Amino acid sequence: MSSIRQFQVTFDCAEPERVGRFWCEVLGYVVSPPKGFATWDEFDRSRPPEDQGSWFACSDPSGAGPRLFFQRVPEGKVAKNRVHLDVRVGTGLVGEERLAALEAECARLVPLGAVRVRLLADDQDSCIVMQDVEGNEFCLD
Repeated sequence: MSSIRQFQVTFDCAEPERVGRFWCEVLGYVVSPPKGFATWDEFDRSRPPEDQGSWFACSDPSGAGPRLFFQRVPEGKVAKNRVHLDVRVGTGLVGEERLAALEAECARLVPLGAVRVRLLADDQDSCIVMQDVEGNEFCLD
């Protein structure tokens, strides 16, 4: 049995490009249009009008991280995510130094449309629970 070496994370959302571009900014990812197309706009123009704007994707320019795919769905978000991303900005840091790194990243993301939900902290560890531009939870860890 072979192990899987690649995967993508898929987001159901109302506005795929808006959510995708937010995550590009958060993670330093780049827009990755479908094979055979130079841009997402070119891909969109090739689709029937009712399908335009239905998909978007971005990827890690280093190739290390998973591709993120965003697809339009008719229903809105109604409950807490069952899976969420942890944006690892405090790896290896502890105490006040870790908290300062998390707070700095939070301050960078809020003007992009992120919402700070709450700080979870004790003497040993901390993270900040956030929401993206459509209310999907993620953590600064």
